[in-house]
Amino acid sequence: MSNRFLNLYSHGFARVAVGIPVCKVADPAYNAERTLELARKAAEAGAALVVFPELGLSAYTCDDLFHQSALLEACKTALASIVDESRKLPLAMVVGMPLRVDHLLFNCAVVVANGRILGVVPKSYLPNYGEFYEARQFNAADSATSERIVLLGQDVPFSPTTLFAADNLPLLRFHVEICEDLWVPIPPSSFATLAGATVLVNLSASNIVVGKSGYRHQLVAQQSARCLSAYLYTSAGKGESSTDLAWDGQALIYENGSLLAESERFSDDSHLIYADVDLERLSRERMRATTFGDSVRRHRDEVNRFETVSYSVDLPFDRILPLERAVERFPYVPSDQKRRDERCAEVYNIQVQALVQRLSASGIKKVVIGVSGGLDSTHALLVCAKAMDRLGLPRTNILGITMPGFATSDRTLKQARELMEVVGCSASEVDIRPSCLQMLKDIGHPYAEGQEDYDVTFENVQAGERTSHLFRIANFHGGIVIGTGDLSELALGWCTYGVGDQMSHYNVNASVPKTLISHLVRWVAETGQIGETGSDVLHHVLDTEISPELVPGKSKNRPEQKTESVIGPYELQDFNLYYTLRFGFSPSKVAFLSLAAWSDRNAGNWPEGPHVARNEYDLAAIKHNLGIFLYRFFKLSQFKRTCMPNGPKVGSGGSLSPRGDWRAPSDSEATVWMEDLKRIPDRAAG
Repeated sequence: MSNRFLNLYSHGFARVAVGIPVCKVADPAYNAERTLELARKAAEAGAALVVFPELGLSAYTCDDLFHQSALLEACKTALASIVDESRKLPLAMVVGMPLRVDHLLFNCAVVVANGRILGVVPKSYLPNYGEFYEARQFNAADSATSERIVLLGQDVPFSPTTLFAADNLPLLRFHVEICEDLWVPIPPSSFATLAGATVLVNLSASNIVVGKSGYRHQLVAQQSARCLSAYLYTSAGKGESSTDLAWDGQALIYENGSLLAESERFSDDSHLIYADVDLERLSRERMRATTFGDSVRRHRDEVNRFETVSYSVDLPFDRILPLERAVERFPYVPSDQKRRDERCAEVYNIQVQALVQRLSASGIKKVVIGVSGGLDSTHALLVCAKAMDRLGLPRTNILGITMPGFATSDRTLKQARELMEVVGCSASEVDIRPSCLQMLKDIGHPYAEGQEDYDVTFENVQAGERTSHLFRIANFHGGIVIGTGDLSELALGWCTYGVGDQMSHYNVNASVPKTLISHLVRWVAETGQIGETGSDVLHHVLDTEISPELVPGKSKNRPEQKTESVIGPYELQDFNLYYTLRFGFSPSKVAFLSLAAWSDRNAGNWPEGPHVARNEYDLAAIKHNLGIFLYRFFKLSQFKRTCMPNGPKVGSGGSLSPRGDWRAPSDSEATVWMEDLKRIPDRAAG
């Protein structure tokens, strides 16, 4: 079980490779051997698919030598050696070669696996401009009169509308196009995607000129994104003729617009790149984006032209094959400093704009916010301040109220006071202990009789009193209450039903997770948006341990309650939330991804900032905390989310609004998720 759990193929991934062998012009035997050297390395690494450059067996720059029978026959002999060797290699290979069919010459990709030629794909679009003269030697695919050919004694399809599907990896279905096919307005791979291809392969030669490398990136990134696919791109490297051109050997692997791997360019040696493509993620994106299905329906005629060829290779399911793919520990927070700053600025402006619109549309000029001196209310207060600036209203229109209770620490009370002062809002303080004590006395709670009974009722009375004050103050001053509860708390149900961390008139933090809020506050501090004194206060808030401060402790400055000791580390729970909410992954896959993210080899993969424990969690800890998340998310908390107030969605990671990304029954069961959790081993053997 442990070996299979630690194998990427068990979780919807496929390892793919792109090889750029050193070649010799018009020497197919040499080129085939260099190709096989890389194919053997790819197989040893556990790849399911490896692809090579356009016309790689002959070299692309043969020009009129392509019309020499000796060269064409030598390419067939070279292909025969590859087919024979493929019996020993547990992967599919795609190689490029010239092939004469029905008296015409075609620029072809040949797909080989397990001793079989699975199919031949002729190039659809031949460039005949600039430095290209392919139409001098070759014919385009639609010139062919045969849809099947006999090659090396095997009867195989000969068509650009062929898909290749692995029997034992159902989500791996790939399509091949050749170089210029990608550069046209509607590439053949667009229709192949609608026909079911999840991996798109491009055998390219592609000489290099200034600026072309960046343009390749744009083409491949956009095609993979539009098609919700992986895209493997090759180009010719060292050995191609430099009579009039130069070659950089660029290899790219993209997945849904994101770069997974890129080769070194201008290398003197053969080289190979790998990436672990998440086929399940691609499948779920297509399922989620219902317009993908609309496109299938509208292009049914093109889709129906495709034929699928199935094949089998002995994939390494029983090996320990860990994920060789960057998995961010903080999926809501980019690890790169520049991208993180950009993300913080974008989220902050989304929140501010949404609040500005709500106030403008309602004609309301005042907001009321409870300021605890903790992280969430601090950030919400900063959003309110910027919104007032944008509206041209004084910050005194923000009515900030701090409401110390039985367990409020001196530290957070001091921070709340300082925050309101540096922001410049109207600040007031309401001691809720007398009204709470009266409530406890009215309901006959033991605490009112002098007993130290700190139960849930004791906690919720304080939370309820704070909320009651906020709403009545808003009524009195003609304002609205701004919510402070964040996405992480809503996911885990770490909020009291009907009170301030769950209920408000408008919640600017509704779709911002805890790990991102801490970086938003730090970003405001480091960009000096509220002055040097204000930045110091924000840093003090960031250094404060997260606690609801509802149960008295032994010290006024050390909270008895520590949130993460109950619900688990936010850094893990935000990770669990992202992959559960955004992609609907099973618990076992989430745990596998978490193990990859939090292992020692990813030790540098975290952003700087507060509330980052910098731990390496083992599988036992990952499983334990995932169990907490699953039970609270699927079983305990939906009724709180069903009636959450309005608030802006800020990111593609999703929100929990019942009017947006998440509609779920309040009384469903968590059984299927908890059962899947049991299938995760308690430790990672090996």
